[in-house]
Amino acid sequence: MPTAIELAEQFQASLVGEASHGFTGLAPLERAQSDQISFLSNPLYRQQASESAAGALIVSQSDLEFLQPNPSANSVKRVYFVAKNPYATFARMAQYFAKASGQKYEPGVHPSAVIDPSATVPSSCHIGPFVQIAAGVKLGERVSILGNTSVAKDSVIASDALIYPSVSIYYGTQIGERCIIHSGAVIGADGFGFAPDFSAKGGEWVKIPQTGRVVIGNDVEIGASTTIDRGAMSDTVIGAGTKIDNQVQIAHNVIVGACCVIAGCAAISGSTKIGNFCIIGGAANFAGHLTIADRTTVSGNTSIIRSITEPGQHFTGVYPSMPHGAWEKNAAILRGLDKIRQRLRLLDKSKSSES
Repeated sequence: MPTAIELAEQFQASLVGEASHGFTGLAPLERAQSDQISFLSNPLYRQQASESAAGALIVSQSDLEFLQPNPSANSVKRVYFVAKNPYATFARMAQYFAKASGQKYEPGVHPSAVIDPSATVPSSCHIGPFVQIAAGVKLGERVSILGNTSVAKDSVIASDALIYPSVSIYYGTQIGERCIIHSGAVIGADGFGFAPDFSAKGGEWVKIPQTGRVVIGNDVEIGASTTIDRGAMSDTVIGAGTKIDNQVQIAHNVIVGACCVIAGCAAISGSTKIGNFCIIGGAANFAGHLTIADRTTVSGNTSIIRSITEPGQHFTGVYPSMPHGAWEKNAAILRGLDKIRQRLRLLDKSKSSES
């Protein structure tokens, strides 16, 4: 059981309180007990934090001063971890306790796994039941690939990656260190590329071979049932530190920068380039061949149809919900906006001529 001083040193927090106090884990403010740690990152919850039974709180300096205005007179024997970013410190501590108590994947290969003799699989890897690893695949140290996952020809998965069950990794995919890919994800499927060839008598959509790869940087997390298509000729690239939620669609030749977050059901069309540190809300969507500047924030359900060139902007394009009858009336007004504009122009011209 780690002590307060050990945790403070490991997570670079200032310690206020008993250094030898030990802790078993983390819990919410309302449920935490004397051997647990909670956190306060929003001043709205200061009163709840004050009343919490938590043995320790992760707080900012200003929250500490509110909770402990006179430390010498404070009768509550509580430990405080004072951090510049309490929420991030909480997340890192949570990782520490989760790793200590969570499931561990022991090195070894399940008898039902099928591994091509030309594949490189270090002895430190965990290969689960019914996993398929094709020719030329290279795994780094301590990679864990869980049941029913397939890794196709010439793919590379770097050290300490965790691939959950039933993931499909197509040929030539590159996955960086410490990546996490959740169940049902499909990495490297063909991009949606077809050339029209039609005439009056008929025709067809001619498939464009998708010969690029998917290249994923270090420390990327990809949610369940997310799909990332391979490039048509160049690569689809996901930058280091980016976190992608469930059921996201990333099309061929998309480039996503470093440390972006993309929430569930977002969709990015082909050849769009997303900058670094962008935040993309759920069900947001992007047209193809756009360039999105660094640190752009896009609200959920927003459609982006033009490039964004100025960094740090926040875009929202959600039409507010309302009763259906009211929506129909407003939609009718929207359809008539062009006629209203023409009438206003004529009115302006007539006023100008009269003056």
